[in-house]
Amino acid sequence: MNEFKTYHPIVNFIYFVAVIGFSMVFMHPICLALSLICSFSYSVMLGGKKTLKFNLLYMLPLLIISALMNPVFNHEGITILVYLPSGNPLTLESIMYGISASVMLISVISWFSCFNAVMTSDKLMYLFGKFIPALSLVFSMVLCFIPKFKAQIKIVSNAGKGIGRDISNGSLIERAKHGVKILSIMITWSLENAINTADSMKSRGYGLPNRTAFSNYNFSKRDAWVLLSTVVLGIYVLIHFILGKIKFIYFPQMQGEEISLQSILALTAYFFLCAMPIIIEIKEIYTWKALKLKI
Repeated sequence: MNEFKTYHPIVNFIYFVAVIGFSMVFMHPICLALSLICSFSYSVMLGGKKTLKFNLLYMLPLLIISALMNPVFNHEGITILVYLPSGNPLTLESIMYGISASVMLISVISWFSCFNAVMTSDKLMYLFGKFIPALSLVFSMVLCFIPKFKAQIKIVSNAGKGIGRDISNGSLIERAKHGVKILSIMITWSLENAINTADSMKSRGYGLPNRTAFSNYNFSKRDAWVLLSTVVLGIYVLIHFILGKIKFIYFPQMQGEEISLQSILALTAYFFLCAMPIIIEIKEIYTWKALKLKI
């Protein structure tokens, strides 16, 4: 379930810039719902049961807590439902805005998790290595840091457990000392790893003006079609957003553009934009099954 990952880096990057940018700006309820459903579905397709479990155990409670927190502190809106013990009003607009803001937050986090899975460090180095070599190297190292850090801390923790110096051994004070020791080791390892990576890249001539680099990415016809579709759909949705066809305001009263053919077409285009990787994955599954039947 990673066919979209095999596309050209420029296609992946432009797509995620579009969907993440739109998810952060569009507050129309239908746009928020589409972004949440597509980002959630695609993240599960990429990560499988592990991602599904993470979304249900962490992302869903985060959505609920964020939605409940907004009406407690935000009392704007003209539709008063009830007065709180503090005397502040509880308004329908604040509740709906809290839900919408929470959905937007979860959607953006889900899209970034997909971005992290699809846009590998090699792709980022390929895209930005010639233009901003230092920043692209740092960004690439940051993306690789978390999985490497998790793997290394398991090694250090298991080594400490073997000699009785793990956070699960001893009294509370001894456990704290062991934890600080492991943290100190990990900080030292992180700094050494960063220095070694920087020295290694410098010795290879990384960042020099006339330096050439091997690349295994070829821009094919399928990349051109997906890139063209992304740009056309993105521009179409953006134009209708600027024209106010898919705008929605919550304060002082919830109000949006009346449903029209233009708004329906814009929402449909936004759906296909968000669902593009899912459509590509489903198409690849059916293609693979058809090929297996011919064998």
